Amino acid sequence: MDQWIAWLDLCGVAVFAASGALTASRKQMDVVGFCLVATVTGIGGGTMRDLLLGQGAVYWISAPEYVMTCIGVGILLFFTAPYLESRYKALLWADAAGLALFCVTGAEKALEAGAPLPVAVILGVMTATFGGIIRDVLCAEVPLILRKEIYATAAAAGALAYLLLILAGAGAVWSQGAGFVAAFGIRAVGIVFGVSLPVYRARPGRDY
Repeated sequence: MDQWIAWLDLCGVAVFAASGALTASRKQMDVVGFCLVATVTGIGGGTMRDLLLGQGAVYWISAPEYVMTCIGVGILLFFTAPYLESRYKALLWADAAGLALFCVTGAEKALEAGAPLPVAVILGVMTATFGGIIRDVLCAEVPLILRKEIYATAAAAGALAYLLLILAGAGAVWSQGAGFVAAFGIRAVGIVFGVSLPVYRARPGRDY
């Protein structure tokens, strides 16, 4: 089971790294820029999670395959991104898949570290969103989490679905699958139909 979790986490890193490389392609960066943005996007959320959990060195220090995967994805996308019909749509869907994977693995690792359920949900959301925040800041974009669309809400729903099923005694694979489907499904609805949470509407100020 530990091996399965490690592969799941590595898949999340690879998918998020791809979203970083796709953003680098839209900004017309060189291959070093591709690798840098892919790497910080892929491992940024997990790094923040491990630092907050205070469990010593972050996970990729003793597992260099995570960084090497990010670099490999960056190099691959440097040569293949120009052939994608719509890099922005590909970015959105790659980011959605990474979001769904990381909200589950982040919540899972937080729960294993003894975090209570609300904290595990928050760390799941942070794992799923922090790498994307770094990516967008480095590339001078408004972070997806701050745009008027369903994003962090999807991550929270996926993390919560996973945790509730685990606490209810469901199997790990079923719980992980349900968490992924919940997060990805909600994010997909936002992408396809443009559904978003209500936004603040400015109103005339009052005279006091």
